[in-house]
Amino acid sequence: MTLADEIQRRLAVLAPEQLELIDDSALHAGHAGARAGGKHFRLTIVAAAFAGKNTVARHRMIYDALGELMHRDIHALAIQARSPEEL
Repeated sequence: MTLADEIQRRLAVLAPEQLELIDDSALHAGHAGARAGGKHFRLTIVAAAFAGKNTVARHRMIYDALGELMHRDIHALAIQARSPEEL
């Protein structure tokens, strides 16, 4: 299982209606985080669980779902998190 697969598996707890995960690691070649093995991702996720939540709360939900991956395997994660009503 790839890191991207594991990220998507863990985010399933949020029951996303849409999820797009893009590995941007190659764009950061030579960056300190890239040398240490950390990956750079862009995430777009739409889930009813985000309804009524502000941006910080949504990001915390995502970080909680990803757990130790945020400290070990993911160096950077750019997030766009929306509820279905915001599409």
